[in-house]
Amino acid sequence: MLVYMRFLLLLCCLTLVSECRKHHSRKKRWSTPVDTHKQGSPLTKKPADGTKTRKVKTDQLLRVEDHDFTMRPAFAGPAVPVGVDVQVESLDSISEVDMDFTMTLYLRHYWKDERLAFPSSTNKSMTFDGRLVKKIWVPDVFFVHSKRSFIHDTTTDNIMLRVFPDGHVLYSLRVTVTAACNMDFSRFPLDSQTCTLELESYAYTDEDLMLYWKSGDESLSTDDRISLSQFLIQKFHTSSRLAFYSSTGWYNRLYINFTLRRHIFFFLLQTYFPATLMVMLSWVSFWIDRRAVPARVSLGITTVLTMSTIITGVNASMPRVSYIKAVDIYLWVSFVFVFLSVLEYAAVNYLTTLRDGKDRKLRDKAREQGLPCTCGMTHGRTMTLDGSFSEAEANSLAGYTREPVAPDEPPEKTQERVVVHLALDTESGATKKKGLRGFRIIQNTHAIDTYSRMIFPGAYIFFNLIYWSVYC
Repeated sequence: MLVYMRFLLLLCCLTLVSECRKHHSRKKRWSTPVDTHKQGSPLTKKPADGTKTRKVKTDQLLRVEDHDFTMRPAFAGPAVPVGVDVQVESLDSISEVDMDFTMTLYLRHYWKDERLAFPSSTNKSMTFDGRLVKKIWVPDVFFVHSKRSFIHDTTTDNIMLRVFPDGHVLYSLRVTVTAACNMDFSRFPLDSQTCTLELESYAYTDEDLMLYWKSGDESLSTDDRISLSQFLIQKFHTSSRLAFYSSTGWYNRLYINFTLRRHIFFFLLQTYFPATLMVMLSWVSFWIDRRAVPARVSLGITTVLTMSTIITGVNASMPRVSYIKAVDIYLWVSFVFVFLSVLEYAAVNYLTTLRDGKDRKLRDKAREQGLPCTCGMTHGRTMTLDGSFSEAEANSLAGYTREPVAPDEPPEKTQERVVVHLALDTESGATKKKGLRGFRIIQNTHAIDTYSRMIFPGAYIFFNLIYWSVYC
C-alpha cells in the first residue's frame, strides 16, 4: 500500500513539472521577437519608432501628464501665433425676417506647442480624434454675433487633431453657425447685401494670442457649387483688425465677408407683373359705358382689393423696418393709380347724375311753359335766330329749338315767344358764364373718360421709366 502511494505521488510530480515546462516555452515564444533577414546581409538592429510601439500610450508619447495644459504655450512669454483658414462647405440660408444667415464650414487652427513634441524617425505626424482635445490646450475661438452654432457629431464628433513631431498642431472641426447680418432693404428687391462672419478669441487678448489668416486671402476657400435660390454670390474675401472692449482690452478679430446680389426674376413674376396687370385692368373701366354702374364699380373694387393683397403678401415676408423700400414705392404708386381710376368713375357718375338732374328741371320748366325741350343735346344743335339777336344770346338758348310760327300769327306774339325762350334760360346762361363755361371738359362726362384713357397710361409709363432707371 505504501509503495502504491509513493508511485502516485511521483506521477503527480512528473505531470506538474511537464506542465510548467510547456507554459514556460509558450511564454518565451510570444515574448521573443523574431528577426528575419536575407541570407548574406549583415544583421543590424533598427531604431525603435515611438509612434509604432504598441506598448506606448498616446498620453505617454505626448507626455500629456507631464505638463499643465490649462496654460497656453509659452506662458508668460510672447503671444502665441494661431493661424486660421476656413473652407466654406455651404451657405444654407439667408433670412430677411430674422436678418441672419446660416453657414457650414471647416474651421482649422495652426499653432506650435513644444510640450507636444515627440520623437519620430518615419512618421511625419500623428492624427487623433476629438477625445484628445479635452486633454491639451486649444485656442478658444468663438463666432462674434452668433445666434446658434454646433459641431457636427455624425457619426462621431467631426473633430480632427494632427500633431507633428516638432510640436506643430493642426486642429480642424466642422461647424454650422447662424450669425446676424445687418441688412439694408431700402433698395429691396433690387438690393445687394454684404454679410460678415467674425472670429475672435474669447479669453486671450492680443498680448497672449495673436489670431491671423494663415495664407492671407487664400486662407478662405469656397465650393464652386454653392448657390442660393434668391441670391447670387458675388465674392468672398477676408480681413482682420483689433477689437476693443472697455473692461478686458484689445482682441484680434478675423472677418469673413461675402456679398450677395438678389435675383430679381422671382419678384418680377410674383410682385411687379401682377401689380402692373392690376393697374392696366383698372383702365378697362374707361372704355365701359358710364351708366354701367355695376360693371365699373365691381371692376374698380376688385383691382383695389387685389393690390391690397399683393402689398400685404410682400410685407409679410419682410422685417418691419421703419423706412420705405423700393418695392413699397412701386406697389403704393400702383395702388394710387388703381384708386384714382375708381375716383375717376365716381366723379364721372356724380357729374352725370348732376347733369341729368339739371336737364330734368329744365324739361319740367319747359313743360310748364308748353315748350318742346331737347335737353341733353350737344351745344352745336342750338336754335337759329334772325339778325335781331346777338350770338351770345343765341348761345344762352342751347338745348332749345325754335318752335315753328304760324303764318297767320301776329308779329308781336312771335316777339313775345322769343322773349319767353330767353327768360327760361337766363339762369343757366348766367351759371355758364360764371363757372361752367371754363370747365367744358368736366361738363362733358364723355371727355373725362376720353382724356383718362391717355393720361393714366402715359403717367404710369413715365413713372416706370423713372423707377427702373433709378433702381437698376
